[in-house]
Amino acid sequence: MPKTYKILVTGRVQGVGFRPHVFNLANTFQLKGTVSNNEKGVIIHLNGDEDVVHSFYRILIEHPPKASKIREHQIYETKPQHFDGFSIVPSKKSGKLNLQLTPDFAICDDCKDEITHKNNRRYHYPFTTCVNCGPRWAITNSFPFERDNTNLDVFDMCDTCTNEYEDPSDRRFHSQTNTCSNCGIALKLSTANGNIVSVEYPIEKTANLIKEGNIIAIKNTSGYLLCCDASNAEVINKLRERKNRPTKPFAILYPSLKLLKQQLKLSEVQEKTLTSPESPIVIIPKTDFTGNLALNELAPKLNQLGVMLPYSGILHLLATELKVPIVATSGNIHASPIINDETIAHRELREVADYFLDHDLKITNPQDDSVVKFSPRNNEKIIFRRSRGLSPNFDVDIPTDKKIMAMGGHLKSTIAFLPNDYLYISQYLGNLDHFDVFERYVQTSERFMKLFEETPEIVLVDKHPGYNSTRHGIELANSLKVDLHQVQHHKAHFASVLGEYSLFNTESAIMGAVWDGTGYGDDNQIWGGEFFCYQKGEMKRIGHFDYYDWLAGDKMAKEPRISFYSLSNTTMQPEIDQKFSKQEISVYDHVKKNESLKTSSVGRLFDAVASLLDLCDFNTYEGEAAILLENQIVSYQLEDCNSYVSKIVDGVVPTKELFNNLYLDFKTGKKKEEIIVNFLYTLAMVIIKMAEHFNIHKIAMSGGVFQNTVLVDMIKEISRDNYKLYFNRNLSPNDENISFGQLMYHQHIKN
Repeated sequence: MPKTYKILVTGRVQGVGFRPHVFNLANTFQLKGTVSNNEKGVIIHLNGDEDVVHSFYRILIEHPPKASKIREHQIYETKPQHFDGFSIVPSKKSGKLNLQLTPDFAICDDCKDEITHKNNRRYHYPFTTCVNCGPRWAITNSFPFERDNTNLDVFDMCDTCTNEYEDPSDRRFHSQTNTCSNCGIALKLSTANGNIVSVEYPIEKTANLIKEGNIIAIKNTSGYLLCCDASNAEVINKLRERKNRPTKPFAILYPSLKLLKQQLKLSEVQEKTLTSPESPIVIIPKTDFTGNLALNELAPKLNQLGVMLPYSGILHLLATELKVPIVATSGNIHASPIINDETIAHRELREVADYFLDHDLKITNPQDDSVVKFSPRNNEKIIFRRSRGLSPNFDVDIPTDKKIMAMGGHLKSTIAFLPNDYLYISQYLGNLDHFDVFERYVQTSERFMKLFEETPEIVLVDKHPGYNSTRHGIELANSLKVDLHQVQHHKAHFASVLGEYSLFNTESAIMGAVWDGTGYGDDNQIWGGEFFCYQKGEMKRIGHFDYYDWLAGDKMAKEPRISFYSLSNTTMQPEIDQKFSKQEISVYDHVKKNESLKTSSVGRLFDAVASLLDLCDFNTYEGEAAILLENQIVSYQLEDCNSYVSKIVDGVVPTKELFNNLYLDFKTGKKKEEIIVNFLYTLAMVIIKMAEHFNIHKIAMSGGVFQNTVLVDMIKEISRDNYKLYFNRNLSPNDENISFGQLMYHQHIKN
C-alpha cells in the first residue's frame, strides 16, 4: 500500500539544480509528488511504496547535484495526499530564511562550448548559464532562490528559453538564471567620456582595443575589472599610475589552461584549484617562465605571479578573441572597494580606463576575486583573500539560540553573522580607514540583517577602541539595546583555528602562535608576537616576543625603516644614517627616549629585517616588505640553517638579540637569501622550542605572518611527526578571520 512521505534537505541546495535533479530522479523511480524550495532548503512530498521511496531517498542523498552541499536530511511518513504526477511547485516562504546561501560558480564546460560554437543559439552570448554555473550570490536579493528574488527578474524569458526551463531533459530545466541574446542581458561599449561605440560584437572590439594598448573597465558578473595587455609594459605602467598602485602585483587572466601550462609549471593541486567552480586567483612561482609577459611591470621584484582562468562568459569570450594573457585587476582606485555600479564606475574610473564594457544586469553583492597560494614543499593551502566563490557560507556547528554579529577587524575587514542555524561570513571588504570601504562594510551588515529579517542579540567587537569596526559595533549594539562584548584581537585569531578544526572539546592542551602586524593587547600595548595556551575552555597568554618601542603610530606599519630604527642599537648607526635625515634622527631619538608604548609585533620585525637588507623602506601596499623578504628565497636546506635565538627565558623571545645576531651576519657579508632563510628558520624553531618548553604537542597558528609559505613549510619540516599542526584552512590567516574568531571565542572561552 503506497504511503505519503516528506523529505527535507538543508544546506547549499538552492540555485544548484536540486529541484530538477529531484524531479528527474522521482520520474526514474516512477514516484508521484512535488518538490519546492522554502526558507529552510528543499522540501519533497512523495507517494510510493516504502522500499521504493527509501531507495530514492538513499540515491538522492548519496548522489546529489555536483554544486550542492547537503548539511542535514530527514524523511518521515506524513498524512496521505493525492498527486497526479511529479511536479516542481512554486516556492513558499512561511518563515524567516534559514539555509545556506549560494555562492557564484565559474562557467561550466557545457556553457563554454555553447558560446564558442557558431551553430549554437547562444553563440557569443556572454551571460550564458545553466543549473551548474553562473552568478548566484552576486545577483541575489532574497531567498528562496527564485528568479523573482534575483536581479534577473526584470528579464522575461523568451519562448525558447521558457521551453528549456520547462523541459525536464534540458540542462536549464528550472534554471533561475536562464537567458539568451533575444531576451537577456545586453553589452554596451563606450569611451571614457561616455560616447557609445556601435559595433555588432562588443567583445571582439574590446579585445582589439586591448591589443592596441588601451585600458578597459569591464563590468564582470561580480564587479568591475580593469584589463590591459599583460605583455605591454607601457600600458601596465600607465595603469599603475592611473590606479595609484605603484608596485602591488596585478592578477593575470590566462586565456586557457593549455597556454598557462606551456608558460608556467603547475602542480596538480594548483591546476585543480584554478579549474574549480570557485576559480580563484592562484599565486604561482614564475620559475622557468617561458612566455613574453612584462614580468617586472606585472609583479615588481617578485618571483611569483597571481594567475586565473576565465570564470565567466564575458571573460571566456574575451579570452577566446585575445588568445593572450591580460591584466585583470579589481575595478577600483587603490584601497577602495571593487565597483559594481555603472554610474559610479564611469565617475570613479574615467581617468583610469580608456573604454568601458558595461552590461545591464545589476550586481547586488560585489566581490573581489578570491586568492589562494600553496606552500612550495608541502602544498599547504593558504587563502590570501576569501571572496567570490568562497563566501558567504561557512560550515561550522555553533550550538546557540542567540543571534550574534561579530564585527571583525580593521585592515582586512569581514563580518560574521549567526542569525539562524547557519553561520555566514561576508566576503573580504577591505581597510576601514577608507570611507568608501567603511560604507560598503556598513551596507553589508545592514544587508545581512535585512536578508535574514533578524537583528543580533549580541554584538562582538575588537578591543581596539580606534577600529572603525569597533565603533560601528558599539553604535549598533546601542541602537538595538543589546549586549556588547569585546574580544582581544590575537585571542580571536587563535580561536579561529580552534573553531575551524573543532578543537574546543579537546582534552589536551593546545598552544597558539599568533603573529601579525598589530593588535591591541590586554596590557594596553601593541601585541603581534603572541603565544597562548588553550585547555578546557580557558585561554591564557603564556609567552610573547620581547617588547620594543612602537614609534610614530600607524606610520610604523607603512615605513619598515621605522621598525629597523626601533630595533637598532648604536652599532647599526651607519645603516640608520643612510635611511634617515639628521632631522628625522633627532626627532625619532627624542620619541624613542620618551615612548611608553611598546610592541611585540613579528610583522614589524619582518619590516625591520627587510629595511636592514635594503629590500623595502616604504610599503606601497600592506605586507610588501614581508612579501619581498620571502621572494628572495630560491631554495634552502634545513641542515644548513642557523638560529638567531640562543634561548627563550620565561616564555619571552629575545627580539633584540635575534635582530642583533641577524645584523652581525649582515655585517660579515652573508648573502641576503641566507640571512632570510636563517631568520625564518629562527621563527620556526621559536615555535617548536616554546611548545617543547610547555610540553604541548598540538600547535595552532594564525595571523598575517603565516601567509609566508616558506615559514609554514619550515615549521612542518622541523616538527615532523612530533607535533600536530593546525593552520587556517578555509579562512585566511590574516585579519579576515577575526570576525569568525570573535564568535568562536565568545561561544567557547570561559575566562
